[in-house]
Amino acid sequence: MLQKLKRIDFVVLLVLIALMAISILSLYSVTNGRDSTGLDGHHIKMLKYYAVSFVAFIAMVLIDYRLLIKYAWVIYLVGLALLGVVSFVGEAKNGATGWLELPGVSLQPAELFKLCLIIFLTSVLVRINKNQLSFWRNVVPVGMIAFVPFVIVILQNDLGNSFSYVIILIGLLWIGNVKFSHALIGLVIMLGALIGGIQGYIHYHDDIKTALESIKKDHWIERLDPWLVPEKATAKASYHTDNAKLAIASGGMVGEGYMQGTSVQSERVPYTYSDSIFVQIAEEFGFVGASVLLLLYFVLIHRMILISLECKNRAGPYLIVGIVAMMLYQIFENIGAFIGIMPLTGITLPFISYGGTSLLINMVSIGIVMSVRVHSQEPDDDLVVQSSNYSSASSK
Repeated sequence: MLQKLKRIDFVVLLVLIALMAISILSLYSVTNGRDSTGLDGHHIKMLKYYAVSFVAFIAMVLIDYRLLIKYAWVIYLVGLALLGVVSFVGEAKNGATGWLELPGVSLQPAELFKLCLIIFLTSVLVRINKNQLSFWRNVVPVGMIAFVPFVIVILQNDLGNSFSYVIILIGLLWIGNVKFSHALIGLVIMLGALIGGIQGYIHYHDDIKTALESIKKDHWIERLDPWLVPEKATAKASYHTDNAKLAIASGGMVGEGYMQGTSVQSERVPYTYSDSIFVQIAEEFGFVGASVLLLLYFVLIHRMILISLECKNRAGPYLIVGIVAMMLYQIFENIGAFIGIMPLTGITLPFISYGGTSLLINMVSIGIVMSVRVHSQEPDDDLVVQSSNYSSASSK
């Protein structure tokens, strides 16, 4: 066991500890003494979440990641079942129906499913074991694996997590060696759909608003209006992002000082302990503080990519690229929403925002990356050999 732990990338470990310190300090700043809102002591709860998550991280390092690939279909079905259950009995928070309230813990299956999807897509792509993916025989079936949970989570009003499934799919298809022509066509279609959707929303705003209200999707309007048509957004809809932008701007170069942020301390910015925690960092520590946070993320992503390049088998890089895609999307979406380049979807900032499920999934994900580093010593793993033999046998 000690030999395995010695192979952990200690740069990654130091980054995780630094992110933990930032998270605890930031949460203390915006929750200490807030008895009236029930937020007092959230930094202590987050510290406990980190303790549990570090145990899970170590456990994942010691477990051979190839066991996850072996039982990927079970993991996928369990995750899908949890998404189905929460659709019927889930609790609603911030407009999204996606929480299972269990004794002593609140679980968000949509967060958990991101990791389930990465593991299952990895197992499928490894078993395909082709130099280039065929569009109809490979890309479309793999796409359907992500499409089903995407629809389920969209219906739960969780835009942030649903779109993370698409990003994960794109990342894994790319490393899975999709044909360049197919990738180019897909990119053109997605850009066309995005531009067309934005223009359509702007030009037919009132009709779309009426349609969404008729199917009780008012929450989507409040997310999209401040981003696409701010002049038509209600004061309630634009309140969050407008105040967040003002707070970030007031931070300047070095910030207003720890626990001195005018907007975050006066609670003009909602959810500073969770979704909006970047605003606290930017206002109280300024451009310098925000840059340090982004640098830590850069180092973390860079080290994961290096590990994937050093891996000698096929499954490891797939897992790591899926995890990198997941985290890059979360970072870009969360921060982008508060500087006006992305819609506000309520997605958390990895390792910083308050939340047990999100933190646990992210720590387990890094644990899997470390497991790849620790266990990928052989040129080929058993799964690849078995899939190759199966392919050869089936072709006879």
